[in-house]
Amino acid sequence: MKIANTHYEGIWLDTNRKLWVIDQRLLPFEFKTLEIKTLDEAVFAIKEMIVRGAPLIGVTAAYGMYLATLESLDSLKIAAQKLKDSRPTAVDLAKTVDRILQKVSASNTSISDLVLAEAETIKNETLDQCKKIGEHGLKLIEDIYNTNGHKTVNILTHCNAGWLATVDYGTATSPIYLAHEKGIPIHVWVDETRPRNQGAALTTYELGQEEIPHTLIADNTGGHLMQHKLVDLIIVGTDRTTRKGDVANKIGTYLKALAAFDNQIPFYVAAPSSSIDFSICNGLKEIPIEERDENEVKYMKGLSAEGIQEILICPENTNAVNYGFDVTPARLISGLITERGICKANEKSILSLFPEYA
Repeated sequence: MKIANTHYEGIWLDTNRKLWVIDQRLLPFEFKTLEIKTLDEAVFAIKEMIVRGAPLIGVTAAYGMYLATLESLDSLKIAAQKLKDSRPTAVDLAKTVDRILQKVSASNTSISDLVLAEAETIKNETLDQCKKIGEHGLKLIEDIYNTNGHKTVNILTHCNAGWLATVDYGTATSPIYLAHEKGIPIHVWVDETRPRNQGAALTTYELGQEEIPHTLIADNTGGHLMQHKLVDLIIVGTDRTTRKGDVANKIGTYLKALAAFDNQIPFYVAAPSSSIDFSICNGLKEIPIEERDENEVKYMKGLSAEGIQEILICPENTNAVNYGFDVTPARLISGLITERGICKANEKSILSLFPEYA
């Protein structure tokens, strides 16, 4: 995808094997790239949300394992645990580092070269998954367009499941980008997604760069829009999906799903297989929900005449709680858009696409 008409990916190695990412904390007010040189810098980038989004976290962790091989560490397992501890909800991270550990234990090749090659493979797989999710999800948008008299298709998103959260294309945004490329008129309702405002800061930024019509709304506006038939389709991302179809995603996703169910609006989750945890069944009981610093709720970041600043929005001694995610039960989900096709949010349908996990 583009920034100022220049193609970027969410993470990349330059010709000197230096690792670079976009500092997403500064967007949309400032575009800045950062070099990540060490394992600890990779952990910091994930934990402090310089990079975020389950697929991009997984790829960053893969490169973090490569950086760890260049350091004097007692064990690569220690590096893996540091990375896992940085963000517990997104399953891509844990799956990535475990995959690399397994690869290393089964090979006698130079560890650094082996891990770097695996990290590159994981990055390319992520990119391919997102593009294929776009191709499958495009069919949903085409169906709506062909049945609504070729009117503009109104899609509601939540948080940022765009290319900034992956490597390219995004998950929830991938069908939107492909529909736009095909000439289908699209309009996107963008939830602000408090407390970090990733919809307001990142999704609007992405869509604006691609010149896709969009409107920013407060988090609690979605239900009103659905009641008045102003939403045709909802597509969200996922940080972890169980084998039975429960989905953990940015806090507030559950409320959108409830409103969609009540108003009979199709609610789809763009779910690359890297984000499906086939080892668990019950999302409410088994998915760990990250609780972040309360100051993310108490303070808001924005641009003033003095630059990017944080302001307090409540009495300073107010207690706050900051759950990063909630779980949407499978019964509220119309379907999962995966790289292998669209399936129902239930075990039988998911395993029909991924029989190797039966």
